[in-house]
Amino acid sequence: MRLYLINPSNPLVNTAAVRNSRLIRYRVRKPLGLLVVAGLTPPEWDVTVIDENLGMADYAAMPRPDLVGITAFTAQADRAYQVAAMFRAHGVPVVMGGIHATMRLTEALERVDAVVTGEAEGVWEQVLEDVRRGALQRVYSGNRSEGGEIGTARHDLSPRGYMLGSIQTTRGCPLNCSFCSVTAFNGGRYRHRPIADVIREFEMIREKAVLVVDDNLIGTRADHIARTKELFRAMIRAKLGKKWVTQATINMADDEELLALAARAGCIGVFIGFESPSAEGLLEVHKRFNLQEGRDFRASVRRIQRHGIIVEGSFILGLDVDASGAGQRIAEAADRYGVDVLNVLLLTPLPGTRLWEKSESEGRILADNYPEDWKYYTLRFPVARYKHLSWADMLREREACARAFYAYPRIARRALGAMWRARNPLIGLAALIINLSCRGNYKNLRLDREASRGLDVSRGQALA
Repeated sequence: MRLYLINPSNPLVNTAAVRNSRLIRYRVRKPLGLLVVAGLTPPEWDVTVIDENLGMADYAAMPRPDLVGITAFTAQADRAYQVAAMFRAHGVPVVMGGIHATMRLTEALERVDAVVTGEAEGVWEQVLEDVRRGALQRVYSGNRSEGGEIGTARHDLSPRGYMLGSIQTTRGCPLNCSFCSVTAFNGGRYRHRPIADVIREFEMIREKAVLVVDDNLIGTRADHIARTKELFRAMIRAKLGKKWVTQATINMADDEELLALAARAGCIGVFIGFESPSAEGLLEVHKRFNLQEGRDFRASVRRIQRHGIIVEGSFILGLDVDASGAGQRIAEAADRYGVDVLNVLLLTPLPGTRLWEKSESEGRILADNYPEDWKYYTLRFPVARYKHLSWADMLREREACARAFYAYPRIARRALGAMWRARNPLIGLAALIINLSCRGNYKNLRLDREASRGLDVSRGQALA
């Protein structure tokens, strides 16, 4: 039995040429979910993992599969449906899973043969058995797996061409920010994989640099932190020889032992969601965790950086509190906090989030020609009605932010600062590469503006 597991591309995000650009390769993530599904697949199935972000496959020239499995974030959904239609036209059943299909079940069922909602660990073998018997059901409802049940990824099946390996050590996030669908999909309960399983999987990853994809690696409570320290100690003992980056909250800076262990275990970078430079903005997105009394963001960032860990700060543009000059204010806040890298996302209501429910109830979702318009939901395009900013304003503010933060003199200053603080030229080089990659990304902002013109202005606001 032959199984294709496909990660569809997005036509507006130019990563298909990843083989020709080393900088882009640093920004492309492995389809870890598909590798986990491959690990859940019995050995009698011949599994091929296809990532369209590494280049478009010639499906017509490939052997006919017995089953196709597709995963998709919202921005990939339209392409996912196109791929599904192609295989279904030749009589191949298509199963879709992932966060978008879970949150838009009815839509997905109109375009594929079956949908796996939620996490796949408890139902995937049943899906395959039903395919073998010719009795595929329409919906398979996955439950939230306990830590020991979370599948180990088949890293041996990963296509070559990535700069970063990937691994997940926890699922769930207790923060429940209004713009994020993680809590809706994976739940608010923090679930840890057994440390021994994590170490074994780390050892399977061929890449020397790894992305730990946990939505919040260290958690928010004392017991979460204690478990994370044990994980880091095990990684140190195992002498994995890996350098890795991850996502966490700003409380990572509050524990010097945690930071020292993270650095010794190979951590060289952390992505932290600051979301907004104002208290009003943080309240709007329900990120109260960042409003801890007495929190000095600059001092917190510096404590992390002193351990040789690069800090990438993420902010959201388009909140109701944002008005003219918001982009410049974000750039100034990021510079004031001292982050090494800045990531600015446009406020995007994603299915399954409280932001989606609010925006839909208020009639503020304007890119609503589904499924075609899903391709704009990359967090790079305006898709809704913003309180104080037109669509043109949103793109101009983001460009102003990028020009201010990613000016060449500032990039050089940040790279030299990272090298000096860590006393390590490799950290400075990493900061330089990431900044140049982000600057290259922002050169595409004009292309984003042109792509946004594809949205019928009757659904939005004319782009000047």
